[in-house]
Amino acid sequence: MSVRSLHNCPAPAKLNLFLHVTGRRADGYHLLQSVFTLIDRADLLHFDLRDDGDIRRLNDVPGVPEEQDLTVRALLRLQEEHVRRHGKAPGISVTVDKRLPMGGGLGGGSSDAATALMAANHLWGSGLERTELAALGLPLGADIPFFLFGRTAFVEGVGEAMQAVDVPPCWYVVIEPGVHVPTGPVFSAQDLTRDTKPVTISDFSRHIGQRKALEQFGKNDLQPVATRLFPPVAQAVEWLRQFGDARMTGSGACVFCAFATEGEADAVLEKATGVWTAWKARSLERHPMVALLQGEQVVE
Repeated sequence: MSVRSLHNCPAPAKLNLFLHVTGRRADGYHLLQSVFTLIDRADLLHFDLRDDGDIRRLNDVPGVPEEQDLTVRALLRLQEEHVRRHGKAPGISVTVDKRLPMGGGLGGGSSDAATALMAANHLWGSGLERTELAALGLPLGADIPFFLFGRTAFVEGVGEAMQAVDVPPCWYVVIEPGVHVPTGPVFSAQDLTRDTKPVTISDFSRHIGQRKALEQFGKNDLQPVATRLFPPVAQAVEWLRQFGDARMTGSGACVFCAFATEGEADAVLEKATGVWTAWKARSLERHPMVALLQGEQVVE
């Protein structure tokens, strides 16, 4: 019997271990360097094939109309490519259980879209490689290719150039400061540093190899702008710095700090209770959706 459903499909969050803005292209896109790593905090998506050729999101996601949802838009792009290759338009329904905050710098919307592309490609039998799915997703969101790459990566350009990089496993405490940080105002700010000297993947790997893995490399060039515009982000960074090298991920708002053991993370999390919305997460070596599909652990 052919598989018609995939349930409990993980869309994990990412953290930017550093984020440098090294320039700006003529079209306005910023040139970045970063190391992205996956963590085991995730949205869960559920997919069921439809026979009517429609693509529908079945549940409400506050603040995200169905037609604007990256997940739906990514599925429409894949459907177009499927029709080009195979003829008939397949349909699918998706339900999104959101755990990741929007505007948090965790890549939740892009991760949802990447998981949807992997799931629909499997259910529809579209036959695209993950690199081809990434090409479909890139115009919708610069982080989508990373989630399809599926492991810790040294990322350059506007997010499309990636090399695998090894990072020691660890635990993170992540604070949600309670504000939504839109990307636009941060990247368009006059005081944003746009000329950080480029680094190499060897620079990063040498740092990880020669020093304590928890001593973070580089900086987040977006953090000074975000903390100026959104004081709760600055307050979260300052509070978490009591316990280690805390910094913001992405363009904000979430703030994180790395710990060697789950016990250390738990101790900090206990102190955060009642002060912040906070949680712990473990680093992931690879995307769990890739493992799920390779293992054929699907729901019929």
